[in-house]
Amino acid sequence: MKLDTKEFETKMKKSVDAYSAELSSMRAGRATPDVLAKITVEYYGSPTPISGVATVSVQDARTLMIQPWETSMLKAIEKAILTSDLGINPQNDGKVIRLAFPPLTEERRREMAKQISKMGEGAKVAIRNIRRDANEKTKLHKKNGEMTEDEVKTSDKAVQDLTDKYIKEIDRITEVKNKEIMAV
Repeated sequence: MKLDTKEFETKMKKSVDAYSAELSSMRAGRATPDVLAKITVEYYGSPTPISGVATVSVQDARTLMIQPWETSMLKAIEKAILTSDLGINPQNDGKVIRLAFPPLTEERRREMAKQISKMGEGAKVAIRNIRRDANEKTKLHKKNGEMTEDEVKTSDKAVQDLTDKYIKEIDRITEVKNKEIMAV
């Protein structure tokens, strides 16, 4: 019997996807609707993402335009952006809200690169924890007499190969985001 690694691979893939999604919401000096993903507004009594109450479009490389489907939502959207940690003052002209992204300073870029590296390390820890869980499962199978020593080694190698694959993917994603931030 060999350990079925599909379950662990799925968990590792979800960890990489979560890390990638977290990075996409970071502001890199360019206007991207993803930066608004975590911001919600009160809409008929329930918190709703801005994309659920308005059309968000990129006007140019440094400007986002938010056009609410109901003009009564302008103030709520503006307030949600102001209270978020986005650090950008929305410009409300009565019909649309514009967000002008200032260029990042060198100091802020370095700070963000450190933050991204730290987040990448956190994602790697999550992958390694999944590897540990898989290895513990193989040890349990061996203890229960369900696996031989060779099957344990084969399973551990398969899990380690998966771990290496997903850690390389996290490194690649981190490198791409760091280049994007430093190149702005």
